[in-house]
Amino acid sequence: MQKNNILHQKSYAFAIRVVNLSQYLIKEKKEYILSKQILRSGTSVGALVSESEFAQSHADFINKLTIGLKEANETKYWINLLHDTNFISKAMYTSLLSDIKELIKLLVSIIKKLKEKSK
Repeated sequence: MQKNNILHQKSYAFAIRVVNLSQYLIKEKKEYILSKQILRSGTSVGALVSESEFAQSHADFINKLTIGLKEANETKYWINLLHDTNFISKAMYTSLLSDIKELIKLLVSIIKKLKEKSK
């Protein structure tokens, strides 16, 4: 995978947003547990996309992206929870949710195509 591809760019940009969100939650909301959870899962998506660049095989490549998809889904859970417990505003929620849903769609599409090629 090349660093100039859309998945790499979007997952990295999302990771930056998650780091900033975590800092906001700690500094402004004094929330330390959920901030660590979303930081871990939200940055893992991009890390796994990056890690997939050096996959040992086609199957390993698919596996890295599949784990990234699971992390993205977990991140969506934390975004929903932060919104429903009033830690983030409706505007923050809408924006973050839109970004993570886009990453999930990209990952699902790529994984599906890669699996079809494998058959």
